[in-house]
Amino acid sequence: MAAPRVALVTGATQGLGLALVEGLARRLTAHDTVYLTGRHLDRVNQAVDALPGGGARVRGEILDVADREAAARLAVRLGERHGGVDIVFNNAVMRVGPDDDPRAIVDDYAEVNNFGTTRVLRAFAPLLRDGGRLIVVASSLGTLHHLAPVLHDRFDALASLEQVDEQVAAWRDAVKDGSARSGAWPGFVNIPSKIGQVAAVRALAAQRREQDTERGILLAAVCPGMMNTPTSGMWWDVSGAPSPARAAVALLDLALEPAKPGHYGELVREGAVLPWAPWR
Repeated sequence: MAAPRVALVTGATQGLGLALVEGLARRLTAHDTVYLTGRHLDRVNQAVDALPGGGARVRGEILDVADREAAARLAVRLGERHGGVDIVFNNAVMRVGPDDDPRAIVDDYAEVNNFGTTRVLRAFAPLLRDGGRLIVVASSLGTLHHLAPVLHDRFDALASLEQVDEQVAAWRDAVKDGSARSGAWPGFVNIPSKIGQVAAVRALAAQRREQDTERGILLAAVCPGMMNTPTSGMWWDVSGAPSPARAAVALLDLALEPAKPGHYGELVREGAVLPWAPWR
């Protein structure tokens, strides 16, 4: 019998995160465990209780990625409980609407979407077992194609997660003090944020590539594509877009099917790599 597998999804009380938990539970076995995590205990418990039975066991855990120590604390607990993890989806996100003032929300936005991502990467990468998957849910906006060329070197070929955090902090501060508005930064805060997420995956992958390749581990960012959700509906017409459950299928395939070497450290959408930069 294969060893029990352990999976974890952040930001999993609704939308895509919840669909990922449900899909993992359905496609794994009764010997396996899927952790559904979120910031609020009541929402976590309600989400767990509402899931259909069968398949893997689903357990709820509190995880607020904006808490600087929360990911590390949970990683320690799961390491002690299971000895390691097999699948991690970093899906936690703070959403922004068209009427939000970027200067007013960028602190919290970067704390969840970007520093939350690097915290999860730092905490759970060391726990990955052979054949493990560590996947950051990002966007097709997370490439340098969507950033002015003068800003490309801010995020290209960064050597560490610390360097990524420094560049994200510099962008955040420029939004707060208004200098981003008069510079080359895009007005839509989602673009630099998603680029920062993909840059974090690329930086960690550059450090771990050799050992991860030997152990069959996949570290990647993934774009789920446009989904029919209330948040997306504030920006675009999503009436014809797939549901979160449908969008989750390609992400689950990436996590559960044999890894393709070309996906390592890249941004993947529907099984294809999205080029990081115009010159690549």
